[in-house]
Amino acid sequence: MQLCRMLRRLQTYRWLVLCGFVLAMPARAAPQSACDPLLDHSFPELLTGTPQSLCAFGGKVLLIVNTASQCGYTPQYEGLEALYRRYQKRGLVVVGFPANDFGAQEPGSNREVAEFCKLNYGVSFPMYEKTVVSGPHANALYAALAKRTGSAPRWNFHKYLVDRTGKRAVSFESGVTPADAKLGREIERMLAQDGPAANP
Repeated sequence: MQLCRMLRRLQTYRWLVLCGFVLAMPARAAPQSACDPLLDHSFPELLTGTPQSLCAFGGKVLLIVNTASQCGYTPQYEGLEALYRRYQKRGLVVVGFPANDFGAQEPGSNREVAEFCKLNYGVSFPMYEKTVVSGPHANALYAALAKRTGSAPRWNFHKYLVDRTGKRAVSFESGVTPADAKLGREIERMLAQDGPAANP
């Protein structure tokens, strides 16, 4: 009987020591996000106003464009939509940021912009609420893109192409249309490169 009590005490002591050891262990650091800081920004969606992080497009190639509804380059919407439909399954996402920065050529409300894009060009790629893309008040993404590429937008429909890792970005002036061969070659090159596993 006494031996049984001693064994129980010994077992209890072992558990106490083990629990104390576990509690004393330092907590593991939370795993770091795979999202590159360049894309670690959230913006309200054009139609819903719901914030969405660009990290949701991790592993994709992004074509980021500042758009306007009353610009000589506005017909580029058609080419952007064509690019999106052509390459979407291979991992390209076109991302539109309406802005009134240049020539006040995006004066409408977010709802008006959304209706214009849908009715006139059948735009289905992700678009976000109106924002500022140039100067000291540029949103954080555009400030980072300008810094990384050394090229800030000088007019509507400036384009940034960002690779699957989010680390490499290439800048294209407004006059480079979606059908331009040099833009097409760079898209093909980035789509062919490996990157983090794409989100479904």
